[in-house]
Parts: sequence; C-alpha cells; structure tokens
Amino acid sequence: MKKRRNPSETMFQLLNYAVFALFTLACVFPFYYIFINTISDNHLVKTGKILLLPSGIQFSNYLQVFQLRGLGNAAFISVARTVLGTLFTLVGSCFLGYTLSKGEMWQRKFWYRFVIITMYFNAGLIPWYVTMKNLGLTNNFWAYVLPGIVSPFFLILFKTYVESIPASLEESAQLDGAGYMVRFVRIVLPLATPIIATIAVFASVGQWNSFLDTVFLMRQSKFFTLQYVLYQYLNEVNAVAATLRNSPTAQHLDPSKLLSPASIRMTISMVVVLPILFVYPFFQRFFVKGIMIGAVKG
Repeated sequence: MKKRRNPSETMFQLLNYAVFALFTLACVFPFYYIFINTISDNHLVKTGKILLLPSGIQFSNYLQVFQLRGLGNAAFISVARTVLGTLFTLVGSCFLGYTLSKGEMWQRKFWYRFVIITMYFNAGLIPWYVTMKNLGLTNNFWAYVLPGIVSPFFLILFKTYVESIPASLEESAQLDGAGYMVRFVRIVLPLATPIIATIAVFASVGQWNSFLDTVFLMRQSKFFTLQYVLYQYLNEVNAVAATLRNSPTAQHLDPSKLLSPASIRMTISMVVVLPILFVYPFFQRFFVKGIMIGAVKG
C-alpha cells in the first residue's frame, strides 16, 4: 500500500524540487547565455540586446574563429594530451592503488604515506620548473603527460574501491593459480569500472583545462595547447576582430555576421568548453557510484 504523505512532507518535497531547479538553472544558464550570443546577430550582441532568446541566428562566428592561425595544431595537442594523459593516469594510479591495497606489500604503510604526503606539501613553483628543466621536459610534449602518471587523490579513490571488493573473489582465483597481474586485470579492473570512470572524468577535465604548464614550460608554438592559444587571442581580441573582418572570407559576409570583440570572446569560450562536455555523457552512469565510494561504511 502506498503511504499517504502529510502536508508538511509534500511541502518539503516541493521546496526541494524548487531549490534544485533553481540551482540547475543557475548552473546551466551561463552556458546557454554564451551559446545564444555566439549564434545571434553580432550587432545585437555588441549592443547587449541578446538576453534570453537568440536573434538573427547564424553560425559564421564558429567558421571565422576556426580560421585563426595555429588553432588546428593547438586543438590536436589538447586532444592528444587529454587522451594520453588520462590513459597514463589511469594505468599508473590504478596499478599503484591496487598494489598498496595488499597487506603483504613490503613497507606498505610507509610507501602509502610517502605518496599521500605530496598532497599536502609542495616545494613551490621554482623548484618544480628547475626539476622539469633538468629532466628535459621543457618544449617537450611529454611534460603534459608524465608528471600526472600517479595522482595521490586518484590513488586513494582506487585503493578504497579495491578494498571494498570482497577478498574471497581474489582468494578463489589465487587458489586456481592466478597471480597478482591476472587478478588485477581479470577480476579487479572489471569490477572497478565505476571508479575508473570517475578517475577518467577528473583526469580528462584536468588535462583539458590545464594551462600553466604551457605558460611556464613551452616556448615553441607547436606545443601550445588550445587553451593557451585562445588565451592569447582573448588578450588581443580587438586585433583579432580587425584581422577577421579584413580576411577574404569576411569580405563576402553580411555586416551583421562580422565578428565583434564580444562575439569573439563568447565564441572562443564555447570552443574551449564544448569538447570536454561530451566526456560526461559516456561516464555519467558510473560517476555517482564511483565518487560515493568511501562515503558510507558498514
């Protein structure tokens, strides 16, 4: 039988729905506002008349922004570092997390604390730069990938998840002669899909949004990431707007479609944000389960 709700419970539910609906709107509206400004008449955007609905819909802004010099190579570098960096982080953090979950590992507590302490203490920017330079990781693509192979935070997530898996599963495989690597690949990894997906989301977003490593370590434009190139264009937005307006393609465009500094800022913002948003739909069904690991005991 259905339990009848009293008026106070109904009001509480309605209040919950209203609060979370407003919170969702507050999160979504900035993206929506930027997007409608990128596809609207640029003259209306310049004068601030686009607020809730697009007007004079056109997509020439994106076509013009994609003509910016160096954008294609920068996009390739960003995609490459995101894919490889996420893959290396998953392999390193998951394997080390599994290793540290085994009580028979030599000096396990010491090595675990040795890794975790790096979350709280940092030598600083200058020692980091000197170390990277001495390792030959300036003007080197691998500077984007190698430093993030082991992340203490991801290690904690994976170790906690592995410890929540019933030990009897591995013990039965061990009795059949399976070693650590076989158990890790054939038993632990398939069962750890939720936490792997969670780590993949965090790592990929971190790699995609990373910016300072390019600023400090890269001097050759062939290693610039998409974020850094677009940051440069944002700082020179007026000059970029003038260049695009004088380009051969722009000569044949309607004046309402000519890029203004405001439309360039918003279009560049969407170019940076949209690709990484496509990561979430693939991992969403695993994400909540993975991130809640360790939140409830017993």
